[in-house]
Amino acid sequence: MNYFVLLKMVPDTVEELEVSADNKSLNSEFLRFKLNDPDEHALEQALLLKEKFGGTVTAVAFEAPEVDEVLFTAVAKGADKAVKLAGDFSNVRGPACAQIVASYLKPLPADAVILVQCQAIDDLEGEIGVYLADMLQLPYVGLVAGVAIEAGGLTVTKEFAGGMRGEFSVGLPAVLGIQAAEKPPRYVPVAKVRAVMKTAKIETVDVTPPETPGVLAVEKMYKPEVAGRAEMIEGSPEEVAGKIVAILAERGLV
Repeated sequence: MNYFVLLKMVPDTVEELEVSADNKSLNSEFLRFKLNDPDEHALEQALLLKEKFGGTVTAVAFEAPEVDEVLFTAVAKGADKAVKLAGDFSNVRGPACAQIVASYLKPLPADAVILVQCQAIDDLEGEIGVYLADMLQLPYVGLVAGVAIEAGGLTVTKEFAGGMRGEFSVGLPAVLGIQAAEKPPRYVPVAKVRAVMKTAKIETVDVTPPETPGVLAVEKMYKPEVAGRAEMIEGSPEEVAGKIVAILAERGLV
């Protein structure tokens, strides 16, 4: 089995985000990047499949600040290969990202399983997996919370709203959008990552981004405008209820 995991670097929202002077992007001068949290689960699920059913895990990421450390960490956790797609991806989004990854993956092994995130802070709909599956003409299942390899394919557990789950049989090769791995992402000591940095190598693949970087163009970015302060209503439940009714009546809502 060949497991390919697409890892994505995203801005660390712990830091204060600032809009750049052109009002079309984030100011990257003091921006800190981190691995997208759902990608941790995609990698963990690939490693669990490798441990249960055998195969190799390849971690693939676009060139970005601090991405080398993330790729070395993936190897320290158990990935067999780390690949960095190098190029200028500052304005590349959605379909163009999928096009680049699809070009790298071709020709695709017949037993390939591509694991991607199903959400990121700059891709709330998890579009990359859908685009990638469409370009490779492969089946796609999102919001995946469990994977097992059966004869000739996969049995995939998908989460639905309201705590419902469903099982699907999927042929190979396939693309899976991972919601959560079957176990929490494993921890790897910093010392082990540093040791891997001395022995492992990251394969760098130079990529020329498509002429059309994406379907949508950002016209303007801005911080939410402060409209006012919340009013805290105190008192007993009866008093609070009476005050709320009075406010709604004052505004003509009741």
